[in-house]
Amino acid sequence: MGCLWRPTPVWINARLMRSVFVTGAYGLLGGWLVKRLLAEGATVTVLKRDGGAVSALALEGTEARVNVVHGDVCDPPLLERALSEYEIDTVFHLAAQAIVGVANRSPTSTFETNIRGTWTVLEACRVAEVKRTIVASSDKAYGSHDELPYREPFALQPRFPYDVSKAAADLVARSYWHTFGLPVAVTRFANLYGGGDFNLSRLVPETVLAAIEGRRPVIRSDGTPERDFLYVEDAVEAYLAIAELLGDDGEGGAAGEAFNAGSGQPCSVLKVVELTCALAGTGVTPDVRGAGTPAGEISRQWVDAAKLRELTGWAPRVELEEGLRRTIAWYREHAPAR
Repeated sequence: MGCLWRPTPVWINARLMRSVFVTGAYGLLGGWLVKRLLAEGATVTVLKRDGGAVSALALEGTEARVNVVHGDVCDPPLLERALSEYEIDTVFHLAAQAIVGVANRSPTSTFETNIRGTWTVLEACRVAEVKRTIVASSDKAYGSHDELPYREPFALQPRFPYDVSKAAADLVARSYWHTFGLPVAVTRFANLYGGGDFNLSRLVPETVLAAIEGRRPVIRSDGTPERDFLYVEDAVEAYLAIAELLGDDGEGGAAGEAFNAGSGQPCSVLKVVELTCALAGTGVTPDVRGAGTPAGEISRQWVDAAKLRELTGWAPRVELEEGLRRTIAWYREHAPAR
């Protein structure tokens, strides 16, 4: 089944974003962001970690149109050279070890990639005098709060390795504005989903693949944990809106700031899985195997995106049901046989 994607609404200011560097370009968000930048005529350079487990579909149809720098996000000379040689004006730093379970089993590698990798990118941006940098933090950086939804002034009080790594990267990034004047903003976005994510430890891709293959999707909690889900194309638009807001050399008022983005409508894990099963139309039902909230995770999380909306006009356009329809269609067309 083919999948038709609606055109995205935000126009990119070509004067600002002529030459863009993207880390994490082979992930879910990075792949969609690169395609969007190319569609608007930007020159795009991506960092590719050799030997890394990246999806062959992540930059489907676009890798031949980008400059590919082979190397690691923790390699300062490599990053400094790439930013200088390609005359980069905008950096989107998305690269991270993003799996909670992996972080709990291997915190050292998670801290290395997520924290050291972030300061390495930022230092390269400082040396190269990059005009605007956007660093991916996470709503997980907030930790657990009695008051919801999360708002940007809330304290960052994470407890678990992945969450701590994103909070540390968040703080390091903003320190580069306050200390060195590097125009940088951070994003604290809700759970992203959409076509192109083959990390099956995540809820949506595993549920979608199970449902279209006629398998019962497994829920490893009791289904009650609530999350905020943001469709990937809406997330791309939010990143571009923040980059626009940074302007030239941070004069746009976003430098040193954090921005939430999400649907603002929390949804239980069970509801997401049930809706996916219904939309897939294969007659399967959820297989609930857990009790309560899994260890190392937070039971309820969602964000207030009012700040970004008020400053840029951004708002999510794709509701959960429509986003899941698009995601199911994408996997029906692209998913490899298993």
